[in-house]
Amino acid sequence: MTIEGRMGYNSENERYGLLIADLWKIDGFHCGTELEYWNSDKEEWIPTRIEMAWPEKEYYLVDTGLQGEALEGLKIRLEK
Repeated sequence: MTIEGRMGYNSENERYGLLIADLWKIDGFHCGTELEYWNSDKEEWIPTRIEMAWPEKEYYLVDTGLQGEALEGLKIRLEK
């Protein structure tokens, strides 16, 4: 089953998760979680995974150039 929503930062567990209608569907991703994000410029889903850069403690999407606050509100989907 594919789940689609927006990425948001959960300050309670200090992780990015999946929001649907402002409710946590997944309250926090672990490093290595595979997902796709919507690239509005290319109008296509781009496969990637979430990781954390150390020692900056900043989350990023692998091979996308997206990191930190740029992840907030990003349209994503993943298999659950």
